[in-house]
Amino acid sequence: MKYFIALFLIASLFTSSMVAVYAQQPQLATYHEIAQVLVDEKIQNKTTAFITLSTTSPLEMRVPTSLDQKITNTANVTSVAITNADRCVLGVIGQTCVVVTIYSPSLIESYNIATIQATSRTIGDSLISDINSAFSLDAKFYATYVQPTGAFSNALGTSGTLVGNRTINVVYTTSQQKSSYLLDTLSTVLLPKEIRDAGGFYEVATKMAQQPNSTVTFAITPTNNGVSIYQLQVSKQFPIKRQVTTINPLDLYGIDRLDRSTYFNGGFFPLNSIFEVSAISNNYLTIKNNGGNLVPTTYNNGQKVPSDISKSGWIFDPDYGQRVTGIYLFGTTTNATGDQLAFTLGNTSAQVVQNQNPQVPNTPASPNTDYSTFVIIGIIAAGAAAVYLFMKRK
Repeated sequence: MKYFIALFLIASLFTSSMVAVYAQQPQLATYHEIAQVLVDEKIQNKTTAFITLSTTSPLEMRVPTSLDQKITNTANVTSVAITNADRCVLGVIGQTCVVVTIYSPSLIESYNIATIQATSRTIGDSLISDINSAFSLDAKFYATYVQPTGAFSNALGTSGTLVGNRTINVVYTTSQQKSSYLLDTLSTVLLPKEIRDAGGFYEVATKMAQQPNSTVTFAITPTNNGVSIYQLQVSKQFPIKRQVTTINPLDLYGIDRLDRSTYFNGGFFPLNSIFEVSAISNNYLTIKNNGGNLVPTTYNNGQKVPSDISKSGWIFDPDYGQRVTGIYLFGTTTNATGDQLAFTLGNTSAQVVQNQNPQVPNTPASPNTDYSTFVIIGIIAAGAAAVYLFMKRK
């Protein structure tokens, strides 16, 4: 998933490069739509499909300013999430959860469980009334949990948002809400009509939310520069019954074609709609073949990045090892079909992988940890380079 971040880093190239075949200079907007599939044969033996809508603009996700500032100004709080995930933490069944995540290694390393619980609850309690008020919830304190390691994040090569190394989760619960109801409630509060009516990945999310066993999660993540990242996600898990060789991602979403949001029709925003597939396994994998095209690439600081973002197609990096990742860019197109987004995995040997890339790690992950829906990818805020589309239309 570090390659997803790399795509946003190349936004810095926009000021000096133009796409010759396209009339407009590429831009990066604050609003992002991400479709993601995780094939996990290593830890949970499940495939998970995600749709994540994300922004740093309070006009595109309307979190009350007072709540946002309170979260930002509360020391050690790394995220606040609302989720109807079954067993959002150990022991919670059939409840909707509010999870306040705290990063405080010094507190954990005090090894005083009473102090850890009391201090963490005080922090959570200072926020829960505002959270309840903003989203019409009635969540009550349930428990405090310590996450001493981030094995799943390590396996994916990402820092993680809700599950990471040495974090504390203060959990509040309220009555369970169906995904369709929770998504409708959250999107009505958060998303302006301009985004809800623009279709795209949001439309896929609403269809997913109507499916049994789907999950809805909304997270607020403060950053060091004082700008919060807002992420609204729908996900669904599918058990893996045999080794995965063929990946047809759109089958998991129940759609034949993935359309971009018309919210981006006013310009060229090639990196604001992203499709990503990652597979992790105890075996060594390789990409055997793929639908669609391969995007021309170059390397920037060791990262494989597209050299022409007007082209649609795949970037696979790494394309062999115990973790493989593919990112599909839409270029100047507005949709992708199931055939274009399908590809085939095969096995390769550890020796071949080591010969091709001697830096490939072989770090086992804990088989006993259930990370359920907390694979919310961290999106790098683009700061002044990002465009507030909703603001431009006012």
